[in-house]
Amino acid sequence: MLVTSATPKSSLRATALARRDDLSPEARSAGSAAIAEGAIALLEPLRFDCVSGFLPIRSECDPGPILAHARSKGAAIALPAFLDPVTMVFRRYRDGDALVAAGFGTREPHADAPAVQPDVMLVPLAAFDRSGSRIGYGKGHYDRTIAAMRKAGHRPLLIGLAFSVQEVDRIPAETHDVRLDWLVSDREVLGFRDHAA
Repeated sequence: MLVTSATPKSSLRATALARRDDLSPEARSAGSAAIAEGAIALLEPLRFDCVSGFLPIRSECDPGPILAHARSKGAAIALPAFLDPVTMVFRRYRDGDALVAAGFGTREPHADAPAVQPDVMLVPLAAFDRSGSRIGYGKGHYDRTIAAMRKAGHRPLLIGLAFSVQEVDRIPAETHDVRLDWLVSDREVLGFRDHAA
């Protein structure tokens, strides 16, 4: 797909998601395993207290093995939760905790679960490019939440997880868009720490 500065994000999102949806169950399973392997290797030398992940929806990769590894190293695990349709927080999640229905067809920890600040965030996405830019699902939840964390002086490590078919040539990044520190796909691990905004 030819990408120009005028290519709308909605078109890039639709193209990348269509490619992801076209993956066979076998390819998705193998790809998720490769993504987990790459992310675990990336996390291995790091020190962290809390890792946020997500429950996969639709054809997303499964970050479960990455979260299990982080838990085995003593880290607390957090999942996104919504205070209202716009405001996202991260709530602590322990194996066996009850989850409640949330937006986008996913589930979230109960409102009684404490809100936490992750040191490492596993970030879902629709599309990515090689500058560290990402396109989410169009609601801006992660961009707003990360911007608020940074304004409060907290700067989590941002690791995007995606299948390689979700890569696009160039994303027309806007000033409010948050760049990733790392992107882990089923084919490679890309680092952007030198120019992440």
